[in-house]
Amino acid sequence: MSAKVEIYTWRTCPFCIRAKDLLDSKGVDYTEYSIDGDEAARAKMAQRSNGRRSVPQIFIDDSHVGGCDDIHALDAKGQLDLLLQGS
Repeated sequence: MSAKVEIYTWRTCPFCIRAKDLLDSKGVDYTEYSIDGDEAARAKMAQRSNGRRSVPQIFIDDSHVGGCDDIHALDAKGQLDLLLQGS
C-alpha cells in the first residue's frame, strides 16, 4: 500500500513546483491543496503544520514532514522512499 500524500501549495511558488516535481519523478499520487489567497485554508494548513505558514507544507500519512527543503533532505538521506511506501 502506498502512503497518502498531501501538499499545500501556491500555483506560482517555485518551491512548491520543485517539491511536486520530486513527487512526480517518483510517480507519487498526491492531493494538492492550492491555497492562493485563501486565508481559511492557510490557517488550517498552519494548524496542521505546527504553525508553519510558508508553502509548500507536505504531509505523508497525516504526519507533517515539512516543506520543499525538508522533503529533498529526506530524499537525499534515502528516507523519503520508505515513507512513501506507507504501512
